[in-house]
Amino acid sequence: MQKTASAHDTAQAVAERLAERADHARDRMHAAVDSLHHGADDLLHAAPNAFSRAAAQMEAITRRGVDRAREAGHRVSDSAHLARDRTLGYVSNEPVKSLLIAVAAGAAVALLAGWLSRSRHTTRY
Repeated sequence: MQKTASAHDTAQAVAERLAERADHARDRMHAAVDSLHHGADDLLHAAPNAFSRAAAQMEAITRRGVDRAREAGHRVSDSAHLARDRTLGYVSNEPVKSLLIAVAAGAAVALLAGWLSRSRHTTRY
């Protein structure tokens, strides 16, 4: 009977160790699931903040681009006003020379337009 009791005790010890290992594995699995759950919660809370930061950065970049374009437009406008003022001053100081330059420029444009229309006309046929 001693062998039966000994085998019974051994089987019971093995069963207890298996139960402990199963409990330990279950606890580790629960810990892993909890960790995964907390990580998902952290991600859900972090994602809107990341999108908000990205949107704010894009808005800032857009605003800087618009400001730079506006500044460039002002510089072009200022340059155009300066060129206009210089031209008006030249025409006021040198009216005959200005008229001759305008006539020569008009004639050059007319010659160029005539030459272009003839070269197109001759290449079609």
